[in-house]
Amino acid sequence: MVPLRRLLKKRLLAPLLDRAETFLGPGWQARVREHGDTPPTACHSEPLRLDGALVGYLDCCPPPAACPESARAAVLPGMARFVADCLEQAIAGEAAKRSLAAEALGKYREISLLHRATLSLNGSLRPRDAAQALLLECRQGEIPAEAGMVFLRAPGSDTFTPIAGYGEVGDWHMADTARSTLFWDVARTQKGEIVNDLDRDTRWRGEARLGSLLLCPLCAASRCVGMLALGAATAGRFEASHLQYVGTLATVAGIALGNALHFESVQGLINSLMQALATAIDARDPFTAGHSQRVARLGVALARVVHLDRRFFPDVCFSPNDLEELLFAGLLHDVGKIGIREEVLTKATRLSQGTMDVIGQRLALEALVTGALADADYERLSRINAGDTVSREDALFVAGLGARQVGIGDRSFSLLSEREITCLLIPRGNLTPEERREIERHPAESHRILRHIPFPDNMARLLDIISQHHERLDGSGYPGGLKDADILLQSRIIAIVDIYDAITMARHYKPALPREKALGILWQEARAGRIDARLVELLADNIGAVEADCQRLEGRPDLTAFLEADLA
Repeated sequence: MVPLRRLLKKRLLAPLLDRAETFLGPGWQARVREHGDTPPTACHSEPLRLDGALVGYLDCCPPPAACPESARAAVLPGMARFVADCLEQAIAGEAAKRSLAAEALGKYREISLLHRATLSLNGSLRPRDAAQALLLECRQGEIPAEAGMVFLRAPGSDTFTPIAGYGEVGDWHMADTARSTLFWDVARTQKGEIVNDLDRDTRWRGEARLGSLLLCPLCAASRCVGMLALGAATAGRFEASHLQYVGTLATVAGIALGNALHFESVQGLINSLMQALATAIDARDPFTAGHSQRVARLGVALARVVHLDRRFFPDVCFSPNDLEELLFAGLLHDVGKIGIREEVLTKATRLSQGTMDVIGQRLALEALVTGALADADYERLSRINAGDTVSREDALFVAGLGARQVGIGDRSFSLLSEREITCLLIPRGNLTPEERREIERHPAESHRILRHIPFPDNMARLLDIISQHHERLDGSGYPGGLKDADILLQSRIIAIVDIYDAITMARHYKPALPREKALGILWQEARAGRIDARLVELLADNIGAVEADCQRLEGRPDLTAFLEADLA
């Protein structure tokens, strides 16, 4: 009950009492007394009530040592009651004003809470971030909970899974509250509930080490998508105002979690499509199957090493969105190869087997005409055709073979055509300059193909990362010949893991090399100034953890948790 002195302001009370004293005559006093205060002697008192409840008295006291006239004594009760009625009207008006003010203040606080909660809970489209923001709001709201946990129910699932918590949630087995009948009653009715003495509730069978529990459902689109559980070790900790406060938060949190779940499902769909596209690209060449997925996962794993590094990259901090962007860049980095001719993309030797068969027939024909042995020449030519490099002796052999002529009747022809000689004398690899230029178009082709896809704002650099993954720090890369700072750090990461995976996996023209040799080749490239030596050193120092993380990422875990995990 509000004290009477707060319901009767002095500016309103003083004129009423002055008028009453004037009516009563000289020496009379009219005073208002709180209920419970000691009444004065020899005074007439009238009760003052608010909504039927006694709140105080109006005391009318005569002058000292005076006997009131009989006529005045007869009038006094009626006059006192009239003044008391006036006072009660003033009290009721002030109480109504206070009630309206309190209601308005409550609404303001609720709106303020909704505004703040909307900003904090919708700051991320990741369910775990929204859950942590909800728990933070609960802790800032001075709710007497010693532990809290948010449970999430995925679309199409009947299981509530804990995704965030604070306090002694592990020791108290807070996650086991989801097994209780109480928990499921709240989820079914979608109405929050406080149980201040869990031992007395028949729906509770000691699932967690708690004395009192506040449960509030988190709903979106008429579906319970999650649950907020706040607990304490002792009984009697929660009040209705706490549930009201949490309920206000839950209206925003439910929508935020619903949006996050929807976004997560869309992200999952996009990721599946990206995976399918990468698989389709890699499937054109059985020797590169899984390459794009491995580059994506290795890139994310190396990026986390960079994120945790304080020696070379103290100012670099990757967010989960950055890792998502890097993952997609790795998946799509070779999408431009879809426009490369298959005979170029899958070329395993300098000359095709069909061309080698024709050359073999020429050598056999020469043997028939001259009596020479064709098998030794063909075997050596086959070895040169499949090799990665050409020695000086091999080059002389090819030149000599190309100079030999076979005559039949009045016609003669060379054992090797000019084009065949050119292909066999390629210094390194098996691609002609024209074919290599065709292959080197694929980063630009990737950009051309992907630029029409409306990627979200958190992937604004995706196309640049993909376009630059074959650029080199000394300007020798392609397609733009970029140098140093013009090349994104993410592109440098993809470039290194792209080389590493290509070396450690078998290809048409070479066997798989072990980890140590692959790192040795990367160091050669780094010393030549073509790739980032800092990244190579971090990869070499953490290669075991990077490869282990690559395997872990195959299951597509939460990238926020992955980023925050300790480096193995």
